[in-house]
Amino acid sequence: MCGRYIIASSPDALRRLFGYGEQPNFPPRYNVAPTQPVPVVILDNGVRQFRLMRWGFLPSWVKDPGKFALVINARSETVLEKPSFRHAIRRRRCLLPADGYYEWQVSPSRKRPFFIRRRDGAPIAFAGVAETWTGPNGEEVDTVAIVTAAAGPEMAMLHERVPVTIAPNDFDRWLDGNATDVDEAMAMLTTPARGTFVWHEVSTAVNRVANDSADLILPCSPEDIAIAEAASRKPKERAKKIAAPEEDNGQGSLF
Repeated sequence: MCGRYIIASSPDALRRLFGYGEQPNFPPRYNVAPTQPVPVVILDNGVRQFRLMRWGFLPSWVKDPGKFALVINARSETVLEKPSFRHAIRRRRCLLPADGYYEWQVSPSRKRPFFIRRRDGAPIAFAGVAETWTGPNGEEVDTVAIVTAAAGPEMAMLHERVPVTIAPNDFDRWLDGNATDVDEAMAMLTTPARGTFVWHEVSTAVNRVANDSADLILPCSPEDIAIAEAASRKPKERAKKIAAPEEDNGQGSLF
């Protein structure tokens, strides 16, 4: 899946790569999280446009967003059939600019965060689906989800799912719901080629959404990893001691 990511490239670099006319100015973000506004590229009347959308997909038919589960990812295997996405995958495909993302590997002792980026250091274009939700008072909220696919053998060691990425030469085909039929778009929802991405373990500071600095993507040293492993064992050891019955010393108890 994809639950956190970073946007570190300059606004000008992203504008040149994604080809939109707007000139937004935004700072680097090293811990983009669900429900936050995120940059999205769409095709509107044949022109690529930059938009900010809520990361958390809301289908148009939802009556009360407060009672609808937070949906940040759409599975490629079911995106065409799910009522939530079947319109968006046909007519509202989009791209989410990024420079890398985080994934948490489940180990016996704890969840270990890893930072994942392209091997060549280039920005990433996540495949997305978008929808505009209209409230009872006419308010509109643009929302988006990232499409994921099954991880290949190389990346499955981190997580069973990976975000789908779209190559720059496929941007037009992915974005244009009129010129590209849905079967052709579905064929783009593939696992990244082996060797495309590299990763390293990072600090658990990324777990807190409030933390947002370039330090989050720095590799953990072996010493840092050992300290984190030791810290994760202590609560379990304390719990075992509390749960263990006291030895009977033969004196009995009045209480």
